[in-house]
Amino acid sequence: MPETPLTGIAACVFDAYGTLFDFGTAVARCGPTLGDKAGALSALWRDKQLQYTWLRSLQHRHADFWQVTGDALDYALEALSIDDVRLRATLMESYKTLDPFPEVPAVLARIKERGFKIAILSNGTPEMLTAAVAHAGIGAHLDYVLSVEEVGIYKTAPQVYQLALDRLGVAAREITFQSSNGWDVYAASAFGMRTVWCNRTGQCRERLPGAPDHEILNLNELSALIALAS
Repeated sequence: MPETPLTGIAACVFDAYGTLFDFGTAVARCGPTLGDKAGALSALWRDKQLQYTWLRSLQHRHADFWQVTGDALDYALEALSIDDVRLRATLMESYKTLDPFPEVPAVLARIKERGFKIAILSNGTPEMLTAAVAHAGIGAHLDYVLSVEEVGIYKTAPQVYQLALDRLGVAAREITFQSSNGWDVYAASAFGMRTVWCNRTGQCRERLPGAPDHEILNLNELSALIALAS
């Protein structure tokens, strides 16, 4: 993995789900009800959620992330023979208030104190992101919370990454973009951003255009990388 210093950085932009917020929270809260199906439901729900964003983008048939998340959950519940209307409602409501990963508030605070602009760039709807940010208590550290709803297409469309440039008023090379999703990091890199892959789950590298500038296990390691930019 190349270890190019992150010099000339003006803004730190973060993916939301899987990077700042633990999408496994919703299913974990219902663990006693789901029993041994909890792990399979969490994985399948996430897989279908992402697949539906990509497929809708390819078809130019956009639906917001709340609908996509619900559609993906319905698929996963049916696939696992779970027929429980109340459980479905509980899981969806829980998705609004996912827990942040433990290091997130302190990491954002440290970066903010050093004068960098901080933004979220996410597939989530504005309403979903507002609820998640409030639950995590990180709103004071953020300058912008950007949703793909402003452009009507999902990552990895270039329009999404361009949104960050337009709103932050900086060039692509002045942004370091952090995501736990390899496909997201590679796409942002190919777009021209500096990128840090927060590879929480030890994924293999992607065979896609672009490449991360750095790979870390969690966001605690980010502060040292950004220190190179000062």
